[in-house]
Amino acid sequence: MLTGSEMGVVDENAAALGVPRKQLMESSGNATARAVREHVDPGAAVTVVAGRGNNGGDALVAARFLDEYDLRVLLLGRPETITTDISRANWDALQSAEYPTEQVGDASAFDLGNPELVVDAMLGTGISGALREPEATAAAAMNASDATVLSVDVPSGLDAEDGTRADNAVDPDHVVTFHDTKPGLDALDATVTVADIGIPDAAQLFVERGDLTRLDRDPFSHKGDNGEVLVVGGGPYTGAPALSAQAALRAGADLVRVAAPAAVAREIQGYSENLIVIPYDGDHLAPPHADRLADLAADHHALVLGPGLGDAEGTLDAVGDLLETFEGTAVVDADALSVVPEIDTDASLVCTPHQGELVGMGGETSDDWRERADLVESFAAELGHTMLVKGAYDVISDGEETRVNRTGNAGMTVGGTGDVLAGVTGALACVQEPRHAAAIAAYAVGDAGDTVVADRGYGLVATDLLDAVPPSLWSDGEQ
Repeated sequence: MLTGSEMGVVDENAAALGVPRKQLMESSGNATARAVREHVDPGAAVTVVAGRGNNGGDALVAARFLDEYDLRVLLLGRPETITTDISRANWDALQSAEYPTEQVGDASAFDLGNPELVVDAMLGTGISGALREPEATAAAAMNASDATVLSVDVPSGLDAEDGTRADNAVDPDHVVTFHDTKPGLDALDATVTVADIGIPDAAQLFVERGDLTRLDRDPFSHKGDNGEVLVVGGGPYTGAPALSAQAALRAGADLVRVAAPAAVAREIQGYSENLIVIPYDGDHLAPPHADRLADLAADHHALVLGPGLGDAEGTLDAVGDLLETFEGTAVVDADALSVVPEIDTDASLVCTPHQGELVGMGGETSDDWRERADLVESFAAELGHTMLVKGAYDVISDGEETRVNRTGNAGMTVGGTGDVLAGVTGALACVQEPRHAAAIAAYAVGDAGDTVVADRGYGLVATDLLDAVPPSLWSDGEQ
């Protein structure tokens, strides 16, 4: 089952893989026409009621496959207000071929007539709430008629995110939905057909630009609304926590703080005036610091734990104490990873090991990425946390859903790129589910690395990624 928004991601990923939406619409329309033929004989009166989005576009395609019927096509609205180019092209195709089309300017002009079958293609998976005019009048006419009602993808008025139905939604006899079933369809008193429209399995397996469409930003948001991140790192190393913190800022977090030993806090601050550094006593993380840091982390949307911490005496014990107390979302990287299998925590963890660190945690790996994906999924299920295992093919899994990212290159074996990835993941974990945050971060950082290497060759350094990450994240998403 896929929600409407998930289906949008899959559609866009399919386009990135070479199966464009225009081709998918053609397949969806053909599937709709086949469904019509299953329910009424040739010569029957069929009325298509099409909205101005892609759901209506599917039905406009279907009309071209229904020449053997007494066909009537009603467009709710003016053709110039059709919202997508591909739907408008299919409307234009009907005009050029002189199909019987009509425009419904307002509810008072709607006349369903007496068809044997009506195709409901007014509103698709991106719409929620009660139907407004003229769709409300059209839905009432469909529900009151003796016609067989066939809805395209979902009945108009069904919220494909949570499966709820508006009180004035279309009550269909049949639904033809595409690629996978949608929330709420199983509760209908209707037959539901899932049509294969040619979306490859890879569109759900591989992380692609469609995943970036999950990103949005409220234009009226205030400081802090887009995420506050705490990076706990540093001690033997100072660059790692600075890289993670700067990457989190570049990835869209509003505020990023670095909690670090007092011995290195000033040095970490010196990397950038954008960093807010909170020192604690000593030269490395130790158990006495855990409670204070847990309280501090609780005031943030996400914790990034591990960059530059090292494994000095007491440090890993402190990591365990912190994670056992913390109940939020944490990205765990570097030396801190070794503690995860041994602790009991209510936190949601995103673990970001390379394959050597994965084995050190008790997991298994393989040179074959497909086999490795299965192994990572099993290990994530065993741990009960999300894994982002870095490699030529990154594997992301929460134990139930597994994704594979193919961006990135051999230039990214340089030190510090993992710290950038941890920071980007932390920023995204403020506003996304852990598995989505990990997948998008892997894609964006890998894509940033590809951009840098294409421009400069394999002499990439981790700081090069800081300027390249924002366009990799936001150029295809919504800013």
